[in-house]
Amino acid sequence: MANELILIVEDNDKNMKLARDILQVKGYRTIEAESAEAGVPLATAQKPDLVLMDIHLPGMNGIEALKKLRAQPETNQIPVLAFTASVMPQDRKEIMSAGFDGFVSKPVNLKEFIAAIAKALGLPGGAA
Repeated sequence: MANELILIVEDNDKNMKLARDILQVKGYRTIEAESAEAGVPLATAQKPDLVLMDIHLPGMNGIEALKKLRAQPETNQIPVLAFTASVMPQDRKEIMSAGFDGFVSKPVNLKEFIAAIAKALGLPGGAA
Protein backbone atom coordinates (compact mmCIF):
# COMPACT_ATOMS: atom_id res chain seq x y z
CA MET A 1 0.00 0.00 0.00
CA ALA A 2 1.61 3.15 -1.24
CA ASN A 3 -0.16 6.07 0.48
CA GLU A 4 0.81 8.50 -2.32
CA LEU A 5 -1.56 11.42 -2.93
CA ILE A 6 -3.20 11.45 -6.36
CA LEU A 7 -5.21 14.35 -7.75
CA ILE A 8 -7.99 13.19 -10.09
CA VAL A 9 -9.22 15.88 -12.49
CA GLU A 10 -12.36 14.45 -14.10
CA ASP A 11 -15.75 15.98 -14.93
CA ASN A 12 -17.69 12.70 -15.29
CA ASP A 13 -19.03 11.47 -11.93
CA LYS A 14 -18.88 7.78 -12.87
CA ASN A 15 -15.29 7.99 -14.13
CA MET A 16 -14.32 9.99 -11.03
CA LYS A 17 -15.87 7.39 -8.72
CA LEU A 18 -14.28 4.49 -10.59
CA ALA A 19 -10.79 6.04 -10.49
CA ARG A 20 -11.18 7.05 -6.83
CA ASP A 21 -12.42 3.61 -5.78
CA ILE A 22 -9.62 1.75 -7.60
CA LEU A 23 -6.92 4.05 -6.25
CA GLN A 24 -8.19 3.99 -2.68
CA VAL A 25 -8.49 0.19 -2.68
CA LYS A 26 -4.83 0.10 -3.77
CA GLY A 27 -3.87 2.30 -0.81
CA TYR A 28 -3.52 5.67 -2.51
CA ARG A 29 -5.01 8.84 -1.06
CA THR A 30 -7.07 10.90 -3.49
CA ILE A 31 -8.20 14.47 -3.93
CA GLU A 32 -10.55 15.53 -6.68
CA ALA A 33 -11.42 18.38 -9.01
CA GLU A 34 -14.20 18.48 -11.60
CA SER A 35 -12.45 21.05 -13.81
CA ALA A 36 -8.95 22.12 -14.78
CA GLU A 37 -9.69 25.54 -13.33
CA ALA A 38 -10.16 23.86 -9.93
CA GLY A 39 -7.45 21.23 -10.43
CA VAL A 40 -4.49 23.49 -11.19
CA PRO A 41 -4.74 25.53 -7.95
CA LEU A 42 -5.46 22.34 -6.00
CA ALA A 43 -2.26 20.78 -7.38
CA THR A 44 -0.34 23.93 -6.45
CA ALA A 45 -1.70 23.90 -2.89
CA GLN A 46 -1.61 20.15 -2.18
CA LYS A 47 1.42 19.10 -4.29
CA PRO A 48 0.13 15.60 -5.07
CA ASP A 49 2.51 12.81 -6.05
CA LEU A 50 0.59 12.32 -9.31
CA VAL A 51 -2.16 14.01 -11.31
CA LEU A 52 -4.65 11.94 -13.31
CA MET A 53 -5.96 14.46 -15.87
CA ASP A 54 -8.97 14.07 -18.13
CA ILE A 55 -8.34 15.68 -21.52
CA HIS A 56 -11.87 16.74 -22.45
CA LEU A 57 -12.96 19.03 -19.63
CA PRO A 58 -15.42 21.93 -19.59
CA GLY A 59 -13.59 25.24 -19.94
CA MET A 60 -9.84 24.66 -19.94
CA ASN A 61 -8.92 21.26 -21.38
CA GLY A 62 -6.38 18.85 -19.92
CA ILE A 63 -3.59 19.84 -22.32
CA GLU A 64 -3.94 23.52 -21.36
CA ALA A 65 -4.00 22.52 -17.68
CA LEU A 66 -0.80 20.50 -18.15
CA LYS A 67 0.91 23.57 -19.63
CA LYS A 68 -0.09 25.58 -16.56
CA LEU A 69 1.22 22.87 -14.21
CA ARG A 70 4.52 22.66 -16.11
CA ALA A 71 4.90 26.47 -16.02
CA GLN A 72 4.85 26.62 -12.20
CA PRO A 73 7.91 25.70 -10.14
CA GLU A 74 5.66 24.16 -7.44
CA THR A 75 4.08 21.69 -9.88
CA ASN A 76 6.41 21.28 -12.85
CA GLN A 77 7.93 18.02 -11.54
CA ILE A 78 4.62 16.30 -10.68
CA PRO A 79 3.93 13.40 -13.06
CA VAL A 80 0.69 13.88 -15.00
CA LEU A 81 -1.15 11.03 -16.71
CA ALA A 82 -3.70 11.70 -19.43
CA PHE A 83 -6.99 9.97 -18.54
CA THR A 84 -9.08 9.90 -21.68
CA ALA A 85 -11.34 8.06 -24.09
CA SER A 86 -9.39 9.63 -27.01
CA VAL A 87 -7.41 6.54 -27.93
CA MET A 88 -6.91 6.87 -31.68
CA PRO A 89 -3.21 6.87 -32.64
CA GLN A 90 -3.30 10.56 -33.66
CA ASP A 91 -5.00 11.52 -30.37
CA ARG A 92 -2.44 9.57 -28.37
CA LYS A 93 0.44 11.16 -30.32
CA GLU A 94 -0.94 14.67 -29.73
CA ILE A 95 -1.51 14.00 -26.03
CA MET A 96 1.93 12.50 -25.45
CA SER A 97 3.68 15.23 -27.46
CA ALA A 98 2.00 17.78 -25.16
CA GLY A 99 4.25 16.44 -22.38
CA PHE A 100 2.13 14.00 -20.39
CA ASP A 101 4.07 11.36 -18.48
CA GLY A 102 1.75 8.57 -19.58
CA PHE A 103 -1.65 7.65 -20.88
CA VAL A 104 -4.57 5.80 -19.30
CA SER A 105 -7.47 5.01 -21.59
CA LYS A 106 -11.18 4.87 -20.85
CA PRO A 107 -12.96 2.61 -20.44
CA VAL A 108 -10.55 1.55 -17.71
CA ASN A 109 -8.70 -1.75 -17.97
CA LEU A 110 -8.00 -2.43 -14.30
CA LYS A 111 -4.60 -4.09 -14.78
CA GLU A 112 -3.34 -1.41 -17.21
CA PHE A 113 -4.71 1.40 -15.02
CA ILE A 114 -2.92 0.15 -11.89
CA ALA A 115 0.31 -0.51 -13.82
CA ALA A 116 0.28 2.99 -15.38
CA ILE A 117 -0.21 4.61 -11.98
CA ALA A 118 2.62 2.57 -10.43
CA LYS A 119 4.94 3.31 -13.35
CA ALA A 120 4.26 7.06 -13.19
CA LEU A 121 5.01 7.01 -9.47
CA GLY A 122 8.16 4.93 -9.97
CA LEU A 123 6.77 2.06 -7.91
CA PRO A 124 7.14 -1.71 -8.42
CA GLY A 125 4.36 -3.13 -10.56
CA GLY A 126 4.63 -0.42 -13.21
CA ALA A 127 4.44 -1.65 -16.77
CA ALA A 128 7.68 -1.31 -18.70
